Amino acid sequence: MTNTRPISIGHSPDADDAFMFYALASKAVTIPGYEIQHVMEDIESLNIRSETGDLDVTAVSAAHYPKIADKYRVMSCGASIGRNYGPTLVTTSPKTASDLVGKRIGVPGEFTTSWMLFQIFFAGEVEPVFLDFDAVTGAVESGEVDAGILLHEGQILYEQQGLHLVMDLGKEWFSATGLPIPLGLDLIHRRLGDEGQMVANALKASIVYAREKEDDALDYALGFGRGIDREDGRTFVRMYVNEDTVDMGADGRKALETLYGMAEERGLIARAPELDLIQAV
Repeated sequence: MTNTRPISIGHSPDADDAFMFYALASKAVTIPGYEIQHVMEDIESLNIRSETGDLDVTAVSAAHYPKIADKYRVMSCGASIGRNYGPTLVTTSPKTASDLVGKRIGVPGEFTTSWMLFQIFFAGEVEPVFLDFDAVTGAVESGEVDAGILLHEGQILYEQQGLHLVMDLGKEWFSATGLPIPLGLDLIHRRLGDEGQMVANALKASIVYAREKEDDALDYALGFGRGIDREDGRTFVRMYVNEDTVDMGADGRKALETLYGMAEERGLIARAPELDLIQAV
């Protein structure tokens, strides 16, 4: 019997993340010499946990990478990237962005890329109310906050819930830069050294496999979901598990460098990190 070592992989149970890891979870793809331990937590919890460096592989918000670049490398695969779409700012009645200056805004996590984008593109001060991502819609509907930033399926379901779009942060980004927006990243700990290449290759293979076996992977992913309709789930997964997820390429790398440069200019981060990327093959 071959001896294996445990490798911890942290990702969220959101449909797009779970979809990407289907092949690894089902053992259709394996990492030679390793026994995978899947750790499922929401993305803001993973952001915070990444600061300890205990997970070997982890998903994080792209905005949080500058804080942990000393511990982790970015993989070229596994990124959640939108082209001309992204997190949405919504209200219960039609409003403009200027109507929300000084108002309470529901934010799905202090370390999320959505909050970084909001601070880059929203002109004026607001009172952020940091909430679990799945509590934002309810807070908007109840009037606890005046507007909210929606992630995940909320980006495509807000109209069905009677909410109104104020700003699509992905569109704002694309208008300003012409680039895709990297919202989430998959990272690998530096302690894995050269073996990190094998792990990155396996993750890429898992993503490719899931896209080829979409219905099976969707069944697995929606098993962790929040009751989202299957076709809505398919739409959402296709938005964020795409060719850019297989390989972020030059556009994705430039987008990250641009995001961190803009964040540094606005004082949101101390300095833009050097982008240490491991290229999956």
